[in-house]
Amino acid sequence: MLYNDVPAEEKRALFRDALNSGRLLRVVGAPTPLIAMLIEELGFDGVYCSGAVTSIDLGLPDIGVTTLTEVATQSHRIARMVGLPTIIDADTGFGETLNAARTIQELENMGLAGCHIEDQVNPKRCGHLDNKVLVSREDFAQKIRAAGNARRDPNFVLIARTDARTVEGLDGAIDRAKAAVDAGADMIFPEAMADEGEFAAMRAAVDVPLLANITEFGKSELLTTEQLSSLGYNVALYPATAQRLALKAVEDGLVELRDKGTQAGKVKDMMPRARLYELVKYAEYGDFDASIYNFKL
Repeated sequence: MLYNDVPAEEKRALFRDALNSGRLLRVVGAPTPLIAMLIEELGFDGVYCSGAVTSIDLGLPDIGVTTLTEVATQSHRIARMVGLPTIIDADTGFGETLNAARTIQELENMGLAGCHIEDQVNPKRCGHLDNKVLVSREDFAQKIRAAGNARRDPNFVLIARTDARTVEGLDGAIDRAKAAVDAGADMIFPEAMADEGEFAAMRAAVDVPLLANITEFGKSELLTTEQLSSLGYNVALYPATAQRLALKAVEDGLVELRDKGTQAGKVKDMMPRARLYELVKYAEYGDFDASIYNFKL
C-alpha cells in the first residue's frame, strides 16, 4: 500500500543480475506512476523514464529544456510505486562532467536503478531526428568516467548512449561505444541503428550488455523480441509506446465527444472503474483504514 516496499538497493542488484542472465529484458516507458504499476502487473522486466516523454508531458519538445530537478522528481514518483528496476534518460548529464557526477548521485537518492548519458551537445535533439551535434569522443569518455566515479552504489547501472550513427556512421558509433566502455560504462545504448545488421555489428564490437531502442516512428526497424534475443541484446526498450497509445486514445475520444455531444460510444474503450480500483489497490486502503479505526488499546 502507498509505495512499493522493495528497497532501491535491492532493485539495483536484481537489475544487474538480470543483465547477466542471458535473457532479453523488456523495459517499457511509463509516463505516469499508475502506468508503471500497470507495466509491472503485466509482467514486463523494468520501467523506463524517458526524457522525451517527460518533456511532452510538460507540453515541451524534447530539446533538452527540462531540468535535472523536473526529470528526477518525476522519475522518483514512478520508481517508488513499483518493485521493478527503473532506469532514466539523463540526457547529456544536465551539464558537463561535474554536473554529470551530481546527476548520478541525485538519481541514486531518488531510487533509480540506472541511467543513460549521451554524447550530444546540449541543447540536444531527439535521437531519431537529423542534424544532431556531438561532443568529441574524448569529452564523452570524460563525462562517462565522471559519472561512474560518482556512484556510491556499485550496482547503479551506467549506460552510455551514443548518437553517432547518424552523424559519424556506424563505425563512428562503434568507436564511441568502445571508448565509453573503456571509461567505465556498464552498458551501451547505440541510438538510431538502421536495421538488424547494424544491431548485429554493434553486438560483435563490444562485450558489455547492449540496449536496443525499439521506438515507433524512428530510424530503427521495430525488431521483435525474438530477433533481439537471437542478436544477443540484453534490453529491449519501448520508451514512448504507452504515451503514444494513450494520447491517440484520448484524442479520438475527445473528438467523438466534441462532434457527437456524448462519450457514450467510447465507454467500451475505457478502463472500467472496477479495473482502475483494482490497479490502484483501492481495497487495500479501505482494509488499512478499517484496521486502524477498529483498533482498541
